[in-house]
Amino acid sequence: MAVCEDKEQDPRIRRIASSIRVVPDFPKKGIMFQDITTLLLDPKAFKDTADLFVERYTGKGISVVAGVEARGFIFGPPIALAIGAKFIPLRKPRKLPGEVISENYVLEYGTDCLQMHVGAVQPGESALVVDDLIATGGTLCAAISLLERAGAEVVECACVIELPELKGREKLNGKPLYILMESH
Repeated sequence: MAVCEDKEQDPRIRRIASSIRVVPDFPKKGIMFQDITTLLLDPKAFKDTADLFVERYTGKGISVVAGVEARGFIFGPPIALAIGAKFIPLRKPRKLPGEVISENYVLEYGTDCLQMHVGAVQPGESALVVDDLIATGGTLCAAISLLERAGAEVVECACVIELPELKGREKLNGKPLYILMESH
């Protein structure tokens, strides 16, 4: 793991990076899976992760934190609670009751779909999209599209890890992306 240059002096970043396990060939051969479950086993590193995001987004006028299933559900709710925003789960198909809007997307090893409840966001709300990792950018693009179709303004995406070699950041059409570290 490489930490972002502007954060390299923060010992919290080093603690977070050292707590993430890399699992080779998961879920398929050639993938170096970034496993954040080991970060969750370290209460100090887990708290550091939430604290860094909360420090960034406090006072920024964000009214919606949208977490991408499933690992965005881990980091999104503590951020939302701390900054006084609502949390919206962006889920896989057939997981939300009631009326939903959907967005199909391509990821690094297949295709998928995200859904959100109709009416979860109101036009003009400022939204933050949270996930554990950005790889090819497909998941974040789908999340942005869902929120913007509902009238929200996505102000930024936040991830713990970026896989820069997959160039997902380039697919965000200039939407700001905040990450804690890069994986190599």
